[in-house]
Amino acid sequence: MTSKVKYLGGLRTEAEHLQSGNKIITDAPVDNQGKGEAFSPTDTVATALATCMLTIMGIKAETHKIDLKGTTAEVTKTMAADPRRISKIEVKVHLSQDYGEKVNKILEDAARTCPVFYSLHPDIEKEISFKF
Repeated sequence: MTSKVKYLGGLRTEAEHLQSGNKIITDAPVDNQGKGEAFSPTDTVATALATCMLTIMGIKAETHKIDLKGTTAEVTKTMAADPRRISKIEVKVHLSQDYGEKVNKILEDAARTCPVFYSLHPDIEKEISFKF
């Protein structure tokens, strides 16, 4: 088992990662009857794409002796209705420096091969950009 999720009431959940004991809270978003005081479940999906991309980039960077510290990603999630779903995820990756054309391409390719990228439904538009 990976995690255990408890419904706390008021459209809030608490998820515990069983291996580490770390917890995250989710709330329903304001546009769907919630308070929006924490990540919504769909926010966590969109954010998972960026965290996965940076993690895979980090793995590739370590094999090339590159320090990615300071690299950030901005995530924008767009929802659609009927049925309510994520229709688009934009991820803007800002690398802490320009590593040169060859390494930049290696990092970009690594990001686009992360497991979350491949796990998302193909109908979800993924707009990925990199600023070196």
